[in-house]
Amino acid sequence: MSESLPEVILYTDGACSGNPGPGGWGALLIWNGKEKVLSGGHPDSTNNRMEMQAVIEGLKVLKRKCHVKVHSDSALIINAFTKGWIQNWQKKGWKKADKKPVENRELWEEMIRYVNQHQVSWIKVKGHSDNELNNRVDQLAVEASQKFR
Repeated sequence: MSESLPEVILYTDGACSGNPGPGGWGALLIWNGKEKVLSGGHPDSTNNRMEMQAVIEGLKVLKRKCHVKVHSDSALIINAFTKGWIQNWQKKGWKKADKKPVENRELWEEMIRYVNQHQVSWIKVKGHSDNELNNRVDQLAVEASQKFR
């Protein structure tokens, strides 16, 4: 009999005013009808770093193994996990297909640590569209980035 994991919905987004520039991230966790909202930022970051930080922070707060459905508008993050990019980068010593180093390796490694603690499904959402929950985390990320302007 397989263990039944609690299902958590996680929406994440990152924002940057300039790229690089002041950055922010937002995460919304939904479990059992309850919501937990998280946000933060950095005075000097990039959009990709903030997208990654949102996923890390969302997973980091979970206290036990869960089935996490991560919703992100970051094609980079979704593709890295669903198309085997992560495994290829690791096999090649954190080099991309063009032999250049993978950017933000430390964040990828941190994200992998948290992902490996859970059963994760990756769901690509269209950014800046009519997805209400994605728009909420986008707003959180933008507001967090504005604190550093």
